[in-house]
Amino acid sequence: MKKEVRLYNVLFPVWLLWLFPQIFLIVAPANLLVDCLVLTLALIGLKHKNKWAVVKKLGLKFWWWGFVSDFIGMALLLPGVLLPFFFPHVSWADDISASIYANAFLHPVAFLWMLAGVAVAGVCIYRFDKRAMEKCELLTQREKHVVALTMAIVTAPWLFFIPLYWY
Repeated sequence: MKKEVRLYNVLFPVWLLWLFPQIFLIVAPANLLVDCLVLTLALIGLKHKNKWAVVKKLGLKFWWWGFVSDFIGMALLLPGVLLPFFFPHVSWADDISASIYANAFLHPVAFLWMLAGVAVAGVCIYRFDKRAMEKCELLTQREKHVVALTMAIVTAPWLFFIPLYWY
């Protein structure tokens, strides 16, 4: 029997995928499109002559490692959401947990916690993409750095910040 694997990335807040896992069938291809578009635009900005060969070689790798990176960022958020289980009789734990889950803009600690999750995912995207480009002879070292940095900043899971609801 196969294990069910759920992956989350830049296009949707992770909480919505927990509620409607079938939406992943739309999000995954859309995310691949976004990753390939960002990669293409970065190569256009670098005036790279053979951009389509690079996109063909790296697009799926970037897409996969983007999911892994976002999962790592999401894992950093999990302890914040579970704070009430660790501190059951403390009101601030409930406030922070609810804010991380529902609307990180309502509590400064929740906002910083969410920002840390997005930043960790961005750093992971940078490192994983650099590793994915190690054997790519189509790019110079400078181009690899610029592409990885662009992917990390643009495709970091900024939509983790989308609130489920406003109080």
